Amino acid sequence: MIEKTVRKSIERKLGYRFKKRVYLETALTHPSYRHENEGILDDNQRLEFLGDAALGLAAAAALYRRFEEVDEGALTHKRSKLANRTTLARIGRELELGAHLRLGRGEEQSGGRERNSNLTDAVEAVIGAVFLDGGQKAVDRVFKRLWQTDLDAATAEEMDNPKGDLQEYCQKLWKISPAYRVDTQSGPAHAREYVCVASVKGRDYGTGRGMNKRTAEMEAARDTLTLLRAMDAGEADVRR
Repeated sequence: MIEKTVRKSIERKLGYRFKKRVYLETALTHPSYRHENEGILDDNQRLEFLGDAALGLAAAAALYRRFEEVDEGALTHKRSKLANRTTLARIGRELELGAHLRLGRGEEQSGGRERNSNLTDAVEAVIGAVFLDGGQKAVDRVFKRLWQTDLDAATAEEMDNPKGDLQEYCQKLWKISPAYRVDTQSGPAHAREYVCVASVKGRDYGTGRGMNKRTAEMEAARDTLTLLRAMDAGEADVRR
């Protein structure tokens, strides 16, 4: 059994109080501990599987509500950043899960408490435990609490709008709009890379790369703005 003070500390940080405490205990049980201790019938691997799905749904729902005009590709990209291993490991450290994991001797001695993979798995398992104990609504509340900073960062990223800035720049100077085209696309369907080119007054300027057309166009717009502003500053003249 995990200590009462440990459970309360984790619950306080989660903003959720478990009705069935065994779920949290299982979420903190590494497979190595179960293998080395008779009578321990479960570890956190199954909860990790469940938590991954519940976390994905919570992230998708939060992004869907927050970004009403963002397309599927961009939402998928934002969701992957919210649930990648770097983010999960950071949250695991914020929850101090490493200090409370039940590890086997070998895993303990090899630095398992600080291993990113263990922290990532533990976070997903804890989310799975929350789902079993309180359902998806409870997961959504925990997600909002723990991922608020990341959601705000995603909002700030969306406010970075190079395509809109380039449109405004071109309209102000020449009363025209920039154009975009896909120059190349490569890679398998699940990992496609696009290269887009932005043109102004029929002349190609910036290029951009991305896993979808939207991202590649944004980078092309950003590159074009840099070039046009440099020209506007006297390094060249695009307005002739």
